[in-house]
Amino acid sequence: MKAFLLAAGFGTRLKPITDTVPKCLVPVKGKPMLGWWLDLFLTHGVTEVLVNTHYLYEPVREFIKEYNSKNTGLTVYEAYEPTLLGSGGTICNNKDFVKDEDDFLICYADNLTDTDLSAFVDFHRQHRSPLTMALFHTNLPKQCGIAALDKNGLICEFVEKPENPKSNLANAGMYVVSSEIFDYLDSCEIPLDFGKDVLPKLVNKMYGWYNDAYLIDVGTMENYEKANKEWQYDNYKNSLED
Repeated sequence: MKAFLLAAGFGTRLKPITDTVPKCLVPVKGKPMLGWWLDLFLTHGVTEVLVNTHYLYEPVREFIKEYNSKNTGLTVYEAYEPTLLGSGGTICNNKDFVKDEDDFLICYADNLTDTDLSAFVDFHRQHRSPLTMALFHTNLPKQCGIAALDKNGLICEFVEKPENPKSNLANAGMYVVSSEIFDYLDSCEIPLDFGKDVLPKLVNKMYGWYNDAYLIDVGTMENYEKANKEWQYDNYKNSLED
């Protein structure tokens, strides 16, 4: 299994920390966010990860180099973007990375989670579709990408930050996609955003998978402080071993 980890953002809401530290290397409980993601990928059988970089890319490059030297069984590649391509643009621009894959993961490095990626992938493979989106219940549906499901679990509506949300099932920033996803990225206009430009095309074609694992967007100082209080390594470890 291969995965894209989208990690090139500026992290403006985490200033002043991100004045000198790229967002994906901001530490939670003493370990960079990127490190937690690589632990999760390794536990669930991912063998290759492509991380896109842009802002403060040098320390991310060094982190990747050091990680690969440990020979964990997971190889990490960097895709440096002189100009940000957008989440969809990154996937489109690195199509060769997954040219031999039937399906692969796309995840956002902003999130801290102990999601059961194996179960997520299994669900996708049972329901064969261009994309399966991980979903979670949110108390702030107007601030998220919100999905409505039909009786079969197909996403019959998806709206970014809706004024009148039809549900509180929010996009968790994790997808399992099949190779046919590139049929919806054929124009590859840059920047290309997954949420705004790609997902609307997949309404009634993609499935939703409810995720009840720990998940927090560590993109604000409030959530960053919350994550550092809540995140428990032992709980994380046990959840993967159970």
